[in-house]
Amino acid sequence: MGQVADEVDVVVIGMGPGGEDVAARLGRAGLSVIGVESRLVGGECPYYACIPTKIMVRAADALAEARRVGELAGSSTVRPDWSPVAARIRDEATTGWNDEIAVRRFEGTGGRLVRGVGRITAPGEVTVGEQVLRARRAIVLNPGTEPAVPPIEGLAGTPFWTNREVVSIEKLPESLVVLGGGPVGLEFAQVFARFGSEVTVIEAQPQLLPLSEPEAAEVITDRLLAEGLRVRVGSAVQRVSHDGRFQISTEGEQFEADHLLVATGRRTDLGALGVAAVGLDDTARTISVDGRMRATDGVWAVGDVTGHGAFTHTSVYQSRIAAADILGEQVTPADYRAMPSVTFTDPEVATVGLTETRAVAELDRVRTAISRLPESTRGFIHKVGNEGLVKLVADGDRGVLVGATAVGPSGGEIIGALAVAVHAEVPISRLSEMIFAYPTFHRAIEPALDELAAP
Repeated sequence: MGQVADEVDVVVIGMGPGGEDVAARLGRAGLSVIGVESRLVGGECPYYACIPTKIMVRAADALAEARRVGELAGSSTVRPDWSPVAARIRDEATTGWNDEIAVRRFEGTGGRLVRGVGRITAPGEVTVGEQVLRARRAIVLNPGTEPAVPPIEGLAGTPFWTNREVVSIEKLPESLVVLGGGPVGLEFAQVFARFGSEVTVIEAQPQLLPLSEPEAAEVITDRLLAEGLRVRVGSAVQRVSHDGRFQISTEGEQFEADHLLVATGRRTDLGALGVAAVGLDDTARTISVDGRMRATDGVWAVGDVTGHGAFTHTSVYQSRIAAADILGEQVTPADYRAMPSVTFTDPEVATVGLTETRAVAELDRVRTAISRLPESTRGFIHKVGNEGLVKLVADGDRGVLVGATAVGPSGGEIIGALAVAVHAEVPISRLSEMIFAYPTFHRAIEPALDELAAP
């Protein structure tokens, strides 16, 4: 006897932030929706990434501020204790890595959850184990990503950590090597160093935060070095071994540590997703979508897999567009010109739009300006921990901002004003007429604007 198909309007493969959001929107609109998830409903962000890691960052920043009391307000004694951090992640943030609340939230919109790995097996058809699901109206892909583990000699089979293992630790390592100097690696590196671990960061590219402005990378590198971390850039790991402790070999050095954290990017297996069944390239790294999130007839994709940034806010932004398009509503095509991102180190590194390097590659004439936070009034008042800058990137022909970077205390909040400017293409001449509250970190934007507005 053949399999009996379960027929609904929409099947969503992957219930991360974007998948959960689009499924809920469609369910509330009256469509019959099945969400397919093999892991936890809610995805990486609430259980292994955004939320638990920022709880770690908040705790580590509190330690750092307490240690700064001696330069500002007297004296203090700091005794790091990881147990309240671990308890807060376990009990408050992830409820023991249990997604029951998220499942109930989704089912409350009228949707139905199917546990397992979903694979497209024909146009309009998804198979989960032995169960066949037919989608009358749409298949939405939100598969998320897995940690990418580089093919380093000896690494496979060792008990290294990725972000998924490290968020659940109950005891801090005495020593840690972090492989990868991107946002994930640096946030963990600084957290553990502030809690007393001996930390080394190894990055193969010439600078930390390789996709960021070099001036931003310089600021965060200097801060990490000042806090006692070892930093190696332009250094590729050649071999890893483990005999109770990790041995990590680069071309010129060898490092030893209790634990190794691999933070070298993310990957998606499109072959396992079965996208070839609907004519998509299953050897590609990402799925190309149009401005309405359409990948091909009857298939939409949102989130990391689209290649527009591995951010929760990107995924949810795309989900709104995809849901509206599936419902036949008029939609404004996706616009990523003002996509923000924040690395929650101390100082925070926030960006929006184009870096100078990308702008030079795309535009005929580019102008830039930099304002240093320590030289601002608020930077002077803040004193210790005031490292940072604001860098503006402008289209010299049109006179509008196309990108910006804010490094410093509250860098992620400063970037908000600059994101509005990039998104709305507000003329620099108009921005330079703004009134910036005194004394705030935002005022560091003003000198950079004045420089760009000068003839």
